[in-house]
Amino acid sequence: MSVDRELVSPDADGDERAMEAALRPRRLAEFIGQTRVREQLSLLLHGALRRGRPPDHVLMSGGPGLGKTTLAMIIAAELGAPLRVTSGPALERAGDLAAILSTLADGEVLFIDEIHRMARPAEEMLYLAMEDFRVDIVVGKGPGATAIPLDIAPFTLVGATTRAGVLPAPLRDRFGFTAHMDFYDVPELEQVLNRSARLLDVELPAEAALEVARRSRGTPRIANRLLRRVRDFAEVRAEGTVTRDIASAALNLYEVDAEGLDRLDRAVLNALLRTFGGGPVGLSTLAVAVSEEPETVEVVAEPFLVRQGLLARTPRGRVATAAAWAHLGLTPPPDAMGAVSMIYDDSP
Repeated sequence: MSVDRELVSPDADGDERAMEAALRPRRLAEFIGQTRVREQLSLLLHGALRRGRPPDHVLMSGGPGLGKTTLAMIIAAELGAPLRVTSGPALERAGDLAAILSTLADGEVLFIDEIHRMARPAEEMLYLAMEDFRVDIVVGKGPGATAIPLDIAPFTLVGATTRAGVLPAPLRDRFGFTAHMDFYDVPELEQVLNRSARLLDVELPAEAALEVARRSRGTPRIANRLLRRVRDFAEVRAEGTVTRDIASAALNLYEVDAEGLDRLDRAVLNALLRTFGGGPVGLSTLAVAVSEEPETVEVVAEPFLVRQGLLARTPRGRVATAAAWAHLGLTPPPDAMGAVSMIYDDSP
């Protein structure tokens, strides 16, 4: 893989987004993790290339930072096609989507991030575009309004969502291929970190890579972000030398503990344990207690806390497990539920 070193140099423009983009793999063979998804995508793309036709529309779901945007870019690169990028919140009206669809080139890849947040009129227009490569442009208002059919070039839609369950069935069913992105295990994150360290010209010993990987919440984006913070710490306070102790000290400074919990995670657990006695407590009440939006708590903090066995979602609300009390060094009350007896549920 050819990467311009100036893009990842700390002396460039300091732009975190440009640096993160430079660390993205460009081809499917370079993408680490998500083995099943990579194999399925490879078959889909190579089959389409052999037929000389755009592949089926692709829907990718999973938590933030797992590689959905990167895979969308890789799909376009593998097809040798242009990539058009937009997001669900940006498509407030059908006209916004029509303006994009009408200018797509033949075989172009359209990536819509957070596709579940599209406005309903744009979503309904997308149905026809995905199936028949046509949109109806409405001219005029009221009884005199006229729908003018407009053919559009065949394209491939790649949709990404963190909440696949809220996608309407008519939209979800129009995707020919759906993929769920899983959280990464520690060895996979070590591979991600070693690759990024080479691009950043950082010497990363195996024990330091392990320390960062363990605290990265199973997410490559977080792993790369923590690596850059460890690099900064090492350059300023350790003459550029990264060791396990240096990595640990850096991550402690940035409030990422040994289990990967950050400030928000610990705030949620503290409120749940100290304020509400371990629960059960509703999502909205818990969010108010930590001064965050309910969606932030639900999407950012909860998946990791549930996966770590520190929090459970029950029909009555959020409940802390025995492991959560132990993690914060607190003694649970006698009636606190243990992790084994928890009833996991998706209800609020």
